Amino acid sequence: MVSRRFRMLTAVTCLGMLFVLLGGALVTNTESGRGCGDDWPLCHGKFIPAYTLESFIEYSHRLVTSIVGLFVLASFIGSILLYRRFRYREGVVHASGALFFTVLQALMGAAAVMWPQSAAVMALHFGLSIMAFAFTLLLWLWARRMNRGESLDKPAAAVPRSVLMLAIATIVYCYFVIYLGAYIRHTDAAGGCLGWPLCNGQIIPEWEGITRFVFAHRVAAFILFLVVGWLMILINRVCQTNAALRRSGVIAFALIVAQVLSGALLTATLTNEELFIFTNMLHNLIISAFFGVVADLAIRAWKWQEHRLNR
Repeated sequence: MVSRRFRMLTAVTCLGMLFVLLGGALVTNTESGRGCGDDWPLCHGKFIPAYTLESFIEYSHRLVTSIVGLFVLASFIGSILLYRRFRYREGVVHASGALFFTVLQALMGAAAVMWPQSAAVMALHFGLSIMAFAFTLLLWLWARRMNRGESLDKPAAAVPRSVLMLAIATIVYCYFVIYLGAYIRHTDAAGGCLGWPLCNGQIIPEWEGITRFVFAHRVAAFILFLVVGWLMILINRVCQTNAALRRSGVIAFALIVAQVLSGALLTATLTNEELFIFTNMLHNLIISAFFGVVADLAIRAWKWQEHRLNR
């Protein structure tokens, strides 16, 4: 049994980390990364920043990140003190992962302020934020399931290894697609492909300039869509008695469909800066949820392997 207070703590931490992730996207989309100059943790040498929009956005993001970092630390300490026994070790792992990636992305964010960073490094910063959010989501899901006793239940049949391997491959490949998308945003290359689903009116555009990066991201995203569809079909075929895993597969597929559609919406609003900010954040929100859901699916598939169920 997981206490109600701890469950609430994990829920608030997960929600807070989502705000951190979206706040970082807002900083990028509004080009507010230099809103506080090259000062950190102060803003232009002050605790209270100058009254400019860029300073407000950047400093607010720092403030929210700091507060959420304390919640992440509290979740970690709570998991160590209350749930370090063997049967609860999964919660400790998730809390540890959340703390590690939260600290890492915060340090990288500070480095980006104090020293100029390349687009490739800044894209990695978003990738680390995705990982931090995923671990807080996993921790919250674990706490809910442990409270209901679900994590102690064994499915009617073991999950085939093929499901686990495909889920892991999906996670790794998804991270690559996320990184490529973040790289495009940090290089302001989103306009490389106008129109959707065609790119500049062509099925296969000329492979030059920023167009090649945007088109590569579209192709990679389409492949991810096919892989997730394959994963859902595989789960429904070989895990017919495992309702929980089948439900996760359907949710993952629904999210990847929503992600594809949000990508089309993102392209349609490229010329409207105000709308583009919100469609970009929606795009980031959906892919973050998708990544967390597939990570949870992979963990449950790993736990329900035959040799583990027979322990």
